[in-house]
Amino acid sequence: MEKKIKWLSKHLLDLYEQNSYVNLLEMNIVKLDEGYAELSMPIKNKHTNLYNIAHGGALASLADTSMGVACATAGKKVVTLEMNMNFIKSAVPKVILKGIGKVIHNGKSTMVVEGHILDGQDNIIATARGTFFVTGVFEEMHLA
Repeated sequence: MEKKIKWLSKHLLDLYEQNSYVNLLEMNIVKLDEGYAELSMPIKNKHTNLYNIAHGGALASLADTSMGVACATAGKKVVTLEMNMNFIKSAVPKVILKGIGKVIHNGKSTMVVEGHILDGQDNIIATARGTFFVTGVFEEMHLA
């Protein structure tokens, strides 16, 4: 089982490193464990709204991606069925945010995940919950 987790972690790091949207927002995977993912995203001017604080869409993208990666750590490919967000506190440029996803239900066809976005002092910026539809599984590739 340990071998599968190592392979899957490397595969996910490679997969998300190549994703243009993840790269556009400068998200990075920081930590992976089964049913858990932690990502980082710096808040720069391109992430802000008219009031020079983090745009809700950028925060929603970090939450959705963190929760989706948490599902992937369970070996499942998913798409988002539903997500809700509570915006608690604003985030300003030059802050690096942490997006955390934790699987709370790992079903055959759906998964439910909690998400938290924290600032550098671990203050809660936003919370989220998402339901994800399982479209398949990640299978280990054997290279010759």
